[in-house]
Amino acid sequence: MGELEGQVALVTGASSGIGRQLVEGLAGRGMAVAGLARNEERLTSAMAEISATTGVRTLAVTADVTDRAAVDAAVARVAGELGRVDLLVNNAGLVDAAEVPVWEADPDQWWDVVASHVRGAQLLVRAVVPGMLARGHGRVVNLASGMSTRANRDYSAYSIAKTGLMRFTEALDLALQGSGVSAFDVAPGVVDTPMTRSMEMWRDFEDWTPPGLVVDLVAAVAAGELDRWSGRLVRAGKDDPDALRATTPDGDARRLRLRPHGGADPLA
Repeated sequence: MGELEGQVALVTGASSGIGRQLVEGLAGRGMAVAGLARNEERLTSAMAEISATTGVRTLAVTADVTDRAAVDAAVARVAGELGRVDLLVNNAGLVDAAEVPVWEADPDQWWDVVASHVRGAQLLVRAVVPGMLARGHGRVVNLASGMSTRANRDYSAYSIAKTGLMRFTEALDLALQGSGVSAFDVAPGVVDTPMTRSMEMWRDFEDWTPPGLVVDLVAAVAAGELDRWSGRLVRAGKDDPDALRATTPDGDARRLRLRPHGGADPLA
């Protein structure tokens, strides 16, 4: 019996990379998992393989996370076939097609990157969280990044999207206070995936974050062990889940804030 048996997860961007690793890891802990992605053939194959390996039910639901109607239909199908969603993981998202300054980026592709992370998360939350609120239980994980907290000249759309997603998590957390539903930012580190391999900045990089550490953090969230970190960022490969379980963050720790310019800063 898995430690999360009886729970249901919905993971976006599930056909490859971190999303697929999360589906497999959560299923291995007993969760029924619905995977959502755009590529139906690859997604269906991945979910079938994971179900065969873990013996746990998986469900492939095809949708573009920026398509409102498709997202609503996908979530309705998950609820109809699996009963509910206890854990939503917003993992899907694009990256800048070229390492160029913002004025040289293709404006449509640039905006597609931002929309995939921010609009995608908002549409999934819109479709999933009301059910969580009705049950008084649920957790939302948004996949953050090191670029959530610092700009990048060559990946401006991705860094803006990830920063916006982090602020989205905090706004969501504030709106959910006292509801039994929580929201988290989980930064996965640098995991060896097709997306990171496509990025010039990671050429010759070797110090990859093991995907199992990302699964460990998300599983700890799903188990309710990190609820005191709701609205804040935790980072796989740097944060030890045991240390997080034993710690209560103070003030604005692990949140987006301006740093004061000296003690007399009027914006402090």
